[in-house]
Amino acid sequence: MRDRPSAERAEELDLRDHFLLPGFIDSHAHIGTPDQAPSSDYVYRLWLAHGVTTVRELGAFNGLDWTLNEARRAAAQEIVAPKIHVYPALIAGMLTPTSPTSGDESMAWVREVAARGAKGVKFFGTSPNVFESAVNEASRLGLGSACHHDQRRAAQVNALTSARWGLGSIEHWYGIPEAMFRDRTVQHVPSSYNHNSEPERFSQGAQLWLQTAERGNAAWQETLEELCELGTTLSPTFNIYIGSRDAARVRTSEWHEKYTSPTLWQFFQPSPEKHGSYMGDWTTDDEIAWRHAYVKWMSFVNDFKNLGGRVTAGSDSGFIYKVYGFGFIEELELLQEAGFHPLEVIRAATLHGAELLGIDSEVGSIEVGKVADLVVASENPVGNFKVLYGNGHLRSSDNGVGRVSGVRFTMRSGVLYDAAELRADIAAMVAEEKAAQSQRTT
Repeated sequence: MRDRPSAERAEELDLRDHFLLPGFIDSHAHIGTPDQAPSSDYVYRLWLAHGVTTVRELGAFNGLDWTLNEARRAAAQEIVAPKIHVYPALIAGMLTPTSPTSGDESMAWVREVAARGAKGVKFFGTSPNVFESAVNEASRLGLGSACHHDQRRAAQVNALTSARWGLGSIEHWYGIPEAMFRDRTVQHVPSSYNHNSEPERFSQGAQLWLQTAERGNAAWQETLEELCELGTTLSPTFNIYIGSRDAARVRTSEWHEKYTSPTLWQFFQPSPEKHGSYMGDWTTDDEIAWRHAYVKWMSFVNDFKNLGGRVTAGSDSGFIYKVYGFGFIEELELLQEAGFHPLEVIRAATLHGAELLGIDSEVGSIEVGKVADLVVASENPVGNFKVLYGNGHLRSSDNGVGRVSGVRFTMRSGVLYDAAELRADIAAMVAEEKAAQSQRTT
């Protein structure tokens, strides 16, 4: 694999007729465990090949010490990788055998991860007391905070509850429909519903949006306005659930053959043991419900943006047939589908992500004095985000049918990476893994 470019190889490039954008910031990213990716290098190069120069790593599921060390190595340019902002998850098994069970324990946990170098905290499934105390402590220390509101806790803590405590960002969509409930206090589910079953939980997720307030009514508007007033950020990650409305689309995405590693592909296959691998019996009813749910969900996010709320671009790739980098570009397309102008989409993917991370004085826009995190594109993404996909965009011309790719270079902290070389590296990794797998089978 190619090493990081050195200063001795610097050269002046003629980039006339190209397009320059700030480096992209993936606000919801996971490096991937050994069950998901053949190596972290595979993940990093996929991000850089798609113009992602900074990621907010939510969870540190490879272990906090390892993830913090990767962040330090990336900051020092010792590895080919985006900058990594680490938000360890406040769940069992990350630092101690058991997660904090009291407010005092949760505050001590936050102080410990801050001392070790974490930039923020991700919350999932914690009790209200533990959650509130930890959010307050994180805010006091100047740490960021994000939450995937566990559906099993949403009756206790919805999106507005945590936003009032000072939560920085709401991830995905969980907790938002419940905040708008007025004719019920819990989601209405079948009597046989098993909340610990991922297939059932994902299936019933669409029903949350179908049961909540209608667009424009009092509950809808009150929730939007209060979230805006509180300064909460939405990181919707539309792309990660898109298979729920069209499973065949994500299973057969045209980049899988060349860029999806066998390890990741195996992780995607339906299994009760792997998070997000729930499509073992996904039905027409499931997909139709999710198509309707997306209309309301996207309307909510667009209305929030129009009221002045901050929305960022996050991918959550590594689950549900979503490949690192590719999922981020699809998120840009889906933000546009939600009603964002392409320029608003780019702002969500750059400046708004930088503001959320508290680094907008350094990156997020192209200005004198800021760090050189840049994306050089040979095609105009404002006219078509598809040109940013690593496998290129299919286009016919007088010369026949071919593929054009918009990302030509990614610059991260002044270091220039050739996107075509990165894509070649990734394809070689995948081919090598497939060959090794075939040899073992033989």
